[in-house]
Amino acid sequence: MGRRRKGRPIAGWMVIDKPEGITSTKVVSRVRWLLEADKAGHAGTLDPLASGILPVALGEATKTVPFLVDATKIYRFVAAWGVARSTDDREGEVTATSAHRPDEAAIRAILPRFTGEIEQVPPAFSAIKVDGERAYDLARAGAPPELKARPVQIHDLELVELRGPDEAVFEIECGKGTYVRSLVRDMALALGTVGHVAKIRRLRVGPFSESDAIPLSKLEEMGNSAAATSLLKPLQTALDDIPALAMGPQEAMRLKRGQTTILRPVYSAQLSDWARARAGEGSRSASVPSAMEELLGEEAAPPEMEMDGPHVLCLHKGQPVAICRREGHELKPVRVFNLPWIGDADVGYT
Repeated sequence: MGRRRKGRPIAGWMVIDKPEGITSTKVVSRVRWLLEADKAGHAGTLDPLASGILPVALGEATKTVPFLVDATKIYRFVAAWGVARSTDDREGEVTATSAHRPDEAAIRAILPRFTGEIEQVPPAFSAIKVDGERAYDLARAGAPPELKARPVQIHDLELVELRGPDEAVFEIECGKGTYVRSLVRDMALALGTVGHVAKIRRLRVGPFSESDAIPLSKLEEMGNSAAATSLLKPLQTALDDIPALAMGPQEAMRLKRGQTTILRPVYSAQLSDWARARAGEGSRSASVPSAMEELLGEEAAPPEMEMDGPHVLCLHKGQPVAICRREGHELKPVRVFNLPWIGDADVGYT
């Protein structure tokens, strides 16, 4: 057996259009091998039978995966009425049948019941761990676990079309932990029948959409080429939902070394600008006019503001230095990016 080749330190997101019939883990391994990346991960598993958007993090971008896992996702799926299956998708064994087929009016009437925060029991064939074992391993061994209901957030659920009496197409925008298979199972029961998922396609994960994606087969044709590398999205793309601060050279070096830095007034002004942009009062900016710094002065107290969370992305010369946690008037690094272009020479310490 030959030695495993050493990966190169690339950093960014490769957004793959995953085909049906392959696991998310295999896609990640294939992308990592093709681009010779030193490490890789993904943001949100797609079932083997599902297709669509699978963002693959390479190199230092893997440090941003936890921030994308929580992102909103959009799926389009086909519900098949009248047949329940053990896996809640088309590959499982038939467990129940029903002759009843819901009409359009009945389907539309139940949609509000499955919108907002709902309680959902995950499928027995899922990756959830039960006493240290995966639920799907227990189910395959003939001992499917009794899983507890969990709260999930469904922002929007729409009926797209009916495909005769047996199938209906839906589109859903949801939060993390939502199982489309469970949703179809529960919708069918609410409609007085049984059902399963016939097809699932993921259309969006956070900032990544179908327009960003490349089919896995196409990437395999390109191989480890400049053209393939050019498709990488910057690692900070996954952090689009948290504020970004343009740091000075001294603060950037402190963060790079894992040290806390002070949230100076100029940075507080940037956060205020970001908060206003989020509220629709302006455009997001990573810089603040120097006149603003002169106006605030170095001794001014940072203004209070409401933000979605405690994290901020700190940049130097447009490149990510660290993800920091805002604690009072301090910024504490929680993820430091070891990128080749952020060195002592870049921040004026030579």
